[in-house]
Amino acid sequence: MSKQNPSRRIVIVSPALAAANNGNWHTAHRWSRLLRDDYRVSVVAQWRSPDDGAADALIALHARRSAASIDAFARAHPGRALVVVLTGTDLYRDIHDDPEAQRSLHQATHLTALQEQGPQELPAALRGKCTVVFQSATRLAPVHKPARRLRVVMAGHLRPEKDPLCFMQAAVRLAARPEFRFEHIGDALDPSLAAAARDTERASLHYRWRGGLPRAATRQRIRRAHLLVNASRMEGGAQVVIEAVQSGTAVLASRIGGHVGLLGAEYAGFFEPGDADGLARLVTRTHDEPSFLAALLAQGRQRATLFDPGAERASLLHLLHDALHDSGGALPPLAKDTR
Repeated sequence: MSKQNPSRRIVIVSPALAAANNGNWHTAHRWSRLLRDDYRVSVVAQWRSPDDGAADALIALHARRSAASIDAFARAHPGRALVVVLTGTDLYRDIHDDPEAQRSLHQATHLTALQEQGPQELPAALRGKCTVVFQSATRLAPVHKPARRLRVVMAGHLRPEKDPLCFMQAAVRLAARPEFRFEHIGDALDPSLAAAARDTERASLHYRWRGGLPRAATRQRIRRAHLLVNASRMEGGAQVVIEAVQSGTAVLASRIGGHVGLLGAEYAGFFEPGDADGLARLVTRTHDEPSFLAALLAQGRQRATLFDPGAERASLLHLLHDALHDSGGALPPLAKDTR
C-alpha cells in the first residue's frame, strides 16, 4: 500500500503500557510499528489535552478504561477521527451496564472489534460504524514435537477473566497420566490464584506454574507445545490464540464469542467455559486420537491468513483512511500494496 500522509499524527491511548506486559499494550505497540511508515505515531497512557500529543486521529484501546481520554478528545476536537478499540471486558461486560463505556461508544467516530463476533454485542444502531481488524503474529516454522509426551501450555496472567482454575483443575484430573505436561505462564494478578497454582503443583507432578516470562520466551514455549489452552471467560481477540495458530500449535479454547470469532463456529477444539472435565477430555483425545490433533491443526491453518501481519496493516490503513476522510480531511484513494 502506498504511503499515506506521514505528516498526519496518530495518538494511540493504551491504559496499560510496557510494564504491564498485557494484551492492550502489545496491541498498541504492534499497531504503532505497523503504522509508523505512514503516520507519525505515539503511544500514551492517557490523553487529556493537545499537550499529551497533538493528533489528527486518536485510537483508544478500551471503551471504559480510556473513557476519560475519549471524552477529552471528543470535546477538544469535535468530529475529528476518534477510533475506539473494543476489548473483551468492553464487549462482554462494560458496554452493557457502564455509563462511561456507553458514552465512549457514542463519542467514537469509528469502533473496532478484534474478531468477527464482536460487532454483534453492540446496539444495532452502532454496528454500522464498527470495523473488524484481526490482530496478527509473524509465522514461525513448526518444530518437531515428540509424541510420547503431550505438552499443554496456557499463557495468560492469573486473573479471574482468564479462568486459570479451569486449566489447573484439568491438570489435576489428568495427574495420573504421566504422558501429559501442563505449563502455566503468567504473572499472579490475584493472590488467591497464585495460591491455587502452588496447590496445583503439589497435587500434580506434571503441572508447573512458570510465572511471568518475556514475550519472546512465551512465544517459543507456545511453539514447542502440542496444545495452547485458552480458558478465558471473556476475550476481545486473544493474541495467544493467534500466536499458536501461527506457530503450528493446536488450540483448545472456551466456547465464548471472542474465541469463536477468531477460530470459526465449526472449530472442533471448543469446550464450555469453566468445564474442566470437558477440557481434560479434549486434552486426552488429542493424545489418544492423532487424527483429532491433525484436524485441529488443519482448521487452524484455514484461519491463518486472517492473522498475517500484512493483512492487519492493510486493515489498519483502510480504517484510518476512512476515519480521517470522514472527519473532513481529504485524502487520496488507497493504492494497492506494492511492497
